[in-house]
Amino acid sequence: MALDGCGLFCKYILIVFNIIFATVGLAFLGLGLWLRFSNDTRGIFEIDALSSTTFVTAVTVLIVLGLVMLVVVVFGDYGACNEKRCALQVFSVLLALLAGAAVAVGVITYSKKDEVGLHIADFYSSMYALYVSNGDPVVGITLRFIHMMLHCCGVTGVPLVEIAKETCPKPQDFLEHIVMPSCPGKIISTFDSRAPLVMGILIGTGALLVAALVCSIILLKQLKTVQQEVTAYYRSVY
Repeated sequence: MALDGCGLFCKYILIVFNIIFATVGLAFLGLGLWLRFSNDTRGIFEIDALSSTTFVTAVTVLIVLGLVMLVVVVFGDYGACNEKRCALQVFSVLLALLAGAAVAVGVITYSKKDEVGLHIADFYSSMYALYVSNGDPVVGITLRFIHMMLHCCGVTGVPLVEIAKETCPKPQDFLEHIVMPSCPGKIISTFDSRAPLVMGILIGTGALLVAALVCSIILLKQLKTVQQEVTAYYRSVY
């Protein structure tokens, strides 16, 4: 007795889903661990006065989220590849929790968009201060990406006095040679205008998790049916 077309389709969908999920989880975990244990950032975690900053919180969230995603992948991949119902049941519960969390975070992010924008700006300021203090090239690339994406320049917006002005974009007109938008202010205004998009992305992520959950439930039912057919067959034979 084998899985039918729908069951096989869901099995392969879950395998692909787990590969993507594992890649994202490893990226989050790797980035979080690098920021936590890098020689350039380790000091932030060892100073009590800085232990509650947005930077520390963001790094902790990256590590925890990466670990949770990898745990989900372990159960999902093992359950789908080996057709183990117990592993798939745990996988389904974890997916349901993650889907609910994604939707909840999306709604909370939108309802508290001003506060979230301030936290993101604070995270940027921590990255900026880190680059100014040690000139970490990876942090410099990150700052350059943010500056180019938002077309802003550091914490002051004045290229002549900016310490990290080499990461700023080229001025587009004469006035921008004197002053450009400051990044903390630009981050807050941009997030405020795009908060609905962020909420939509998080709710869409929750919907994808629900789709994977549906596939997991279908596969569970198929495996239960197959197990019942195998049991009935052996009973009739023996």
